[in-house]
Amino acid sequence: MKPTLVILAAGMGSRYGGLKQLDEVGPNGEAIIDYSLYDAIRAGFGNVVFIIRRDFEKAFKERFEHKLKGKIDVAYVFQELTDLPDGFSVPPGREKPWGTAHAIRSARMVVKTPFAAINADDFYGAEAYETMVSFLTGNVSESTYAMVGYRLDKTLSDNGTVSRGWCITDAQQNLVDIDELTQIGVDNAGIFYLDSEGRRNSLQGDETVSMNFWGFHPGLFQHLETGLRAFLTEKGQERKSEFFIPLFVGELIRTRKTDVRVLTSPASWFGVTYQEDKPVVKEKIRELVSRGSYPEKLW
Repeated sequence: MKPTLVILAAGMGSRYGGLKQLDEVGPNGEAIIDYSLYDAIRAGFGNVVFIIRRDFEKAFKERFEHKLKGKIDVAYVFQELTDLPDGFSVPPGREKPWGTAHAIRSARMVVKTPFAAINADDFYGAEAYETMVSFLTGNVSESTYAMVGYRLDKTLSDNGTVSRGWCITDAQQNLVDIDELTQIGVDNAGIFYLDSEGRRNSLQGDETVSMNFWGFHPGLFQHLETGLRAFLTEKGQERKSEFFIPLFVGELIRTRKTDVRVLTSPASWFGVTYQEDKPVVKEKIRELVSRGSYPEKLW
């Protein structure tokens, strides 16, 4: 069976100021997500699952159903605050979603094949999808997952700080640990991140980072159920705590429940964290179209 692509598209884009998942950046009104779907289809994915909020459903169906009909099987699932294991409930005042690991768990009833999980608003590059399909159709197992790694200096924004998962690997390119850095920036003095105390720490730029392009076996959902219970027991009464997939995968590695291979790819990443990033993204897509990497009109 062909692998499944799970697209995390339930975020509100608070720093961006709107529904950036569908913001138009291509020459014929395409969003970044259109290019992700195009790359995934030609790489060999057979199914796509959109993880969205219920109030996004109409916009997504109007946008994609006619485009994708006959090209890839489509399903929609909703990330909802109340979708919790038995015995847990939403604390008073909680409005923020439970995070990316909780979002992936939302797809547990519809994903039946090895799958990749990506962010809706990140452009990962065609080669990354090809690399991931090769892994998902060959090497994935209940104890072997993967992620696509990118050079840190190729993933930064000139318009503000970003969050990245800093990956530590062994000699065999297996992920040893992942450290979620939430305030990475660049200025005249170089690349840096601010720690929890606000102190500046220097980075070289050649560090491998995760952009949330993961490859999983469906057995992940059993781990997510156990992990979510542990997370809610510890932090479930907090209003803004989040169950992040990079941190959860790091815990699976530390407890030796799985190995995670870091797949290298020559693909270029770019994305829209801030409104000011949009002109840069549009220019990069124009360049790719001019080189023949994509047709002028995708669909």
